[in-house]
Amino acid sequence: MHGLRRARLEAVRMNGNGVLIVASAHDVPTSIERLEALFAERGLTVFARIDFSGDAARAGLSMPPSQLVVFGNPKAGTPLVLAVLTAALDLPLKVLVWEDANERTWLSYNATDYLRERYGLDADAMKPVSVMPALVEAAAR
Repeated sequence: MHGLRRARLEAVRMNGNGVLIVASAHDVPTSIERLEALFAERGLTVFARIDFSGDAARAGLSMPPSQLVVFGNPKAGTPLVLAVLTAALDLPLKVLVWEDANERTWLSYNATDYLRERYGLDADAMKPVSVMPALVEAAAR
C-alpha cells in the first residue's frame, strides 16, 4: 500500500500556482480521446481543442505534442460567471494534455480550490465544477 500511495503522490502534483499535473498512462491522442469520452458521458460540451504542437509545426516550429481541451456545461458555469464576471477568464474549464522531453504524457488543469479562492466563491458555488479531478484522473488511468 505504501508504494501505491507514493506512486499516487508522484502522479498528481501541484506546481504552486494552482495547476494540478497528473501523469497519464497513455499518449497524448489517447488521453484526449479518453477525456472527451468521459465528457460526453457526463453531458459536457467540448467547445474547442487547440493543437499547440500542430500550430507550431504549421509555423515551421517544433514542439512535443500538446493540446488544450476546452469544455464545460453552460448550466454549471454560467452561475459562476454571473457571480463573478471575471471568472470567465478561467471558464469554460480547460485541460492541457502534453508530452514532456522524456515522452511522458501529462494532464494539467486549474485546481478547483485555486479557482474558488481566486474569485472568492464559496464551496457550494464550486460544486458544479468539482468533477474535474475525477474526470482527469479517470482519463489518465
